[in-house]
Amino acid sequence: MKQILTLLLVAGLANVANAQVQDDVPYLTKSLSSANIQKVQAETSGGNITVTGGTDAEAKIEVYVYPNNGRKNVLSKDEIEKRLQEDYDFSITTADNKLTAIAKPKNKKWDWKRALSVSFRIYVPRNVTTNLITSGGNIHIAHLNGVQDFRTSGGNLHVEDLAGKIKGVTSGGNIHLSDSKDDITLITSGGNIHAKNSNGKLELTTSGGNVTLESLTGNVDATTSGGNVSGNTIGGELSAVTSGGNVSLQDLSCSVSASTSGGHMTINIKELGSYVKLANSGGNVSLTIPGNKGMDLRLSGDKVKADKLNNFSGTIEDDLIDGKLNGGGIPVTIKGHSGRVTLTIK
Repeated sequence: MKQILTLLLVAGLANVANAQVQDDVPYLTKSLSSANIQKVQAETSGGNITVTGGTDAEAKIEVYVYPNNGRKNVLSKDEIEKRLQEDYDFSITTADNKLTAIAKPKNKKWDWKRALSVSFRIYVPRNVTTNLITSGGNIHIAHLNGVQDFRTSGGNLHVEDLAGKIKGVTSGGNIHLSDSKDDITLITSGGNIHAKNSNGKLELTTSGGNVTLESLTGNVDATTSGGNVSGNTIGGELSAVTSGGNVSLQDLSCSVSASTSGGHMTINIKELGSYVKLANSGGNVSLTIPGNKGMDLRLSGDKVKADKLNNFSGTIEDDLIDGKLNGGGIPVTIKGHSGRVTLTIK
């Protein structure tokens, strides 16, 4: 359904009929209720893509169109249709329980003054798989079960309440993950990652941003090439790696492997898992652990200090602690290299 507004332009301009405020009113709305959608394929050259599943609202797709020249000025319905027909491969189709929404320029070279930003908002049942691509817009995907594959060249990814095999990629935007589970891979070339209230196999990678972890369980792999890694309330198995930033992890109940090439590390473990492996090439390492388990301690650094080493047997030197605590058991290894290592036992 196409909705049209009429605007009165000031500064001596005449009334413009069939005008549309693109941010608020869809250029096109199409019902999907009779199509029994199980798959969604959506591709747009510069707009945003939103897919929301499992709502009580009618299954439908809304299309929003506005000029892609940095100004939110209004285009008439006729002008939008003309530009779409002349400059774009634009289609909304349903067949074999699949929705296909496409908005791509016909040619790589075209007048940027005529360029459009075409965004899709799609409402479908919960058990739907997706394949989503946008060249520069954001992707928001929520309340779905199944296989989800989505990517953007520069926008942000917002992932909420998904279950299944999930892969999302952005070349430069931020990633926000919440309330999701199972097999999740999210990658950004330069943005930040914030993941919370999720569980399963979580692979979170950024080439330069920070990674923030909150209330996660499962097999969590967090990697950044230059930013910081911070987190709290994590259970299961955690790998946290940064090439140059700081690592700050609190309230852990998991096995931990963490490393940084130059930042400082502060790790607080509430309940030990199967192992602790920490490595730092240049900064300091501070580890706090409970003392109610048997451990094999292997700590090295420029200076190594530990308190409450009761029931310990082994070697204690200025730059090394090597031995068994409470008869030995869980391996706790810290390689501090040129930094200071501090072990606190609660």
